[in-house]
Amino acid sequence: MRVSTILSSLLFAAVAVLADAEAVPPTELQTETTFMPAECPAKAAKGDKIQVHYTGTLFSNGNKFDSRCVSFFPPLYSVYVLTENAAWTAAPRFPLTLGVGQVIKGWDQGLVGMCLNEKRTLTIPSELAYGSRGFGSVIPANSALVFTVELVGLESKTKHEEL
Repeated sequence: MRVSTILSSLLFAAVAVLADAEAVPPTELQTETTFMPAECPAKAAKGDKIQVHYTGTLFSNGNKFDSRCVSFFPPLYSVYVLTENAAWTAAPRFPLTLGVGQVIKGWDQGLVGMCLNEKRTLTIPSELAYGSRGFGSVIPANSALVFTVELVGLESKTKHEEL
């Protein structure tokens, strides 16, 4: 009986340590591809105009702070935002040029090389997000962020040659 009590205590302590280890914010950008399309004729590169669906959450507690659905309708770009009352609302044009500082550094780095329709999870350290300034009352200072992103539109700056 004593052995089982000791083993139970050790197991509980190990689980607690592992849970704490998972809560440590990242110090480097982490990218995980969660869906890769069968074909990838072009990959997003610096200078390309892209459109994405995304959801952003705080690493510390998983609270969602933003979610947007962006649809690519050539030749116009339309943005639809999922509002708090779960209704899709048209929003102003949202062109994003990759790698030129229009968004946080974690996005500029983490979206490079994505294929059209690819899905990724970006875990972004504070230094590549909003750093010590945070973002209003929505994102506290020094917050690591997690984004699930799907590349839904890609307009290459240069023509990609087919192999």
